[in-house]
Amino acid sequence: MAIDLPTSDVPLIGSPYDLRVGLGEKAGETDIKSAVESGDWGFIHSFQAGSAVDGPGMRLVAWLSGCQFRCQFCHNPDTWKLTNGMPVPLTRAIEVVGQYRHDLKIMKGGLTISGGEPLMQHRFVLRLFEAARQQGVHTALDTNGYLGERLSDDDLKHIDLVLLGLKAIAPDVHERLTGKDNEPVQVFARRLATLRRPVRIRFVVVPGFTDDLDEVGRMADFAAELGNVERVDVLPFHQLGRFKWERLGMEYQLKDATPPAPETVGRVVERFKAAGLNTV
Repeated sequence: MAIDLPTSDVPLIGSPYDLRVGLGEKAGETDIKSAVESGDWGFIHSFQAGSAVDGPGMRLVAWLSGCQFRCQFCHNPDTWKLTNGMPVPLTRAIEVVGQYRHDLKIMKGGLTISGGEPLMQHRFVLRLFEAARQQGVHTALDTNGYLGERLSDDDLKHIDLVLLGLKAIAPDVHERLTGKDNEPVQVFARRLATLRRPVRIRFVVVPGFTDDLDEVGRMADFAAELGNVERVDVLPFHQLGRFKWERLGMEYQLKDATPPAPETVGRVVERFKAAGLNTV
């Protein structure tokens, strides 16, 4: 079946902090399903050029729409809904990567696909990564790991780096924080370890959830046991996405939470280091 999705005149290059809503809502249900199943099109919030925090070197980041988690600390709740993103042909996304490939190589960077949760559109992700690698561009997948079973072992061998967002280790903490069970996430993490795929863990210090040192210790021990973790990025909770919750008419339960004190973040970093892990 031919896919002919309506495109948007909203600029592709932007920021994850841009509020983007309803850009793909004119697409029909059948075409949306065909696009996701084929990977011929992707629903993209935006491309961000020049990120230095989403993988090694300077990165071009593709922020995809669609996510099954409902993280209370999420700074991009507009990416939860697939059709809030722009329908973008795979050929156009490849062109964007091509425009930056020279600079990405010079700055020892590459392409990171994030979200939302990119594995909601895993066929588009894999095809875009394949094209990037053919251009000599390093690839990194930023994922919560819940849908890791969608990727074959061979798929994973062709992704240079996985940025694995581990939200919490204790099942009850994880479910309160994200609305989902964390068993599939841990299964995926262990599978990456078995395959010896390079992983960086991203851990957000969220007040009242993951700032407890017992939880931090469980996370550090789990990460250390994997044996394939290059480093852990310890990320303090922030309020930069609060305005999106308010604009979307959504209840933001962390509106009164304050970012963790530097001393708290320091203790978290030291606990990961004590487990033998590199941290940032």
